[in-house]
Amino acid sequence: MDQYREQPPSPEPPYEQVPVPPLLSFMDRHGIAPIAFSLVVLVVVFVTYQIIGGVVTYFLFGVNPTISQVGGLRLVTGLGQIILIFLPTLFFIRLATLSPAEFLHLRLPDIRALLVPLVGIVSLQQMLQIYMVFQEKIPLPPEVEDLTRQLREMIDQLTKLLAGSSSVPELIWVIIIIALIPAVVEEFLFRGLVQRSFERQMGATWSVILTGIIFGAYHLNPFSFVPLVVLGMYLGFLAMRANSLWASVAAHFYNNTYACVTLYMKVDDNIVGTGNPEDMSAGTLLALFWFFGIIFIISTLYFMKITARRSDASGDNSGTIV
Repeated sequence: MDQYREQPPSPEPPYEQVPVPPLLSFMDRHGIAPIAFSLVVLVVVFVTYQIIGGVVTYFLFGVNPTISQVGGLRLVTGLGQIILIFLPTLFFIRLATLSPAEFLHLRLPDIRALLVPLVGIVSLQQMLQIYMVFQEKIPLPPEVEDLTRQLREMIDQLTKLLAGSSSVPELIWVIIIIALIPAVVEEFLFRGLVQRSFERQMGATWSVILTGIIFGAYHLNPFSFVPLVVLGMYLGFLAMRANSLWASVAAHFYNNTYACVTLYMKVDDNIVGTGNPEDMSAGTLLALFWFFGIIFIISTLYFMKITARRSDASGDNSGTIV
């Protein structure tokens, strides 16, 4: 009878656990190199904003806009940056990462990391202004000098038309259009998408340097190329060191606001507290350059001190500029 006794059920065969594939961004799924991806983004944004936007602006306002057109020109400039730069940047960020806030480092830093760059920007502006005085003294062939003078005057005239103001309400509106919108839009593109993508292949230091050079070239202003590159590298350093995009956004905003306020106060050609650099001797300019340079270095060292813990703790400090 034992053979009829109920046998215990045989154990179920073990099922093999199939690993769940990790979620990947569009860029990672298709094996697109971050640098190649960033260059494609820059080309697309360049075509949409600098070329298409430039053509539209030309047909609306011509080569030399008048005072009566300045309101419309400012509005088109602000909307153009939002529609033709910011929205495409957000779209490409979604293709580059599944965690945009983490990818862009949108965490708020120590409040001091947002305020100290104001000293760095003001001092750096003075140093770059002195550099521009010496740059303009470089001798050029007469034909080239005439052409560069005309181009420089046209760029200066357009800049003063856009950023200049004659009342406090107009100044506030100018700051929104010329300072706030570009600070957010351009930092999301350059220090956000481009620099962060470059970091994945070449490390932090080289990504700051290369993004700064691209930032300078992107503005299509040959006379301010070197100052723009230096400014772009400083902004990249701030974003990288603070581990927060908002540090470079704040500094970019200070830089543009400084230009708007000095134009409003009619002191755009002056060095802070000293006067017109064109009227100063080379020795005086060099002394001022070193004076503001020392202030810039002190503010940068203090910025590095207050961001050291956050930067080190993030584990993303390879190649830090020191």
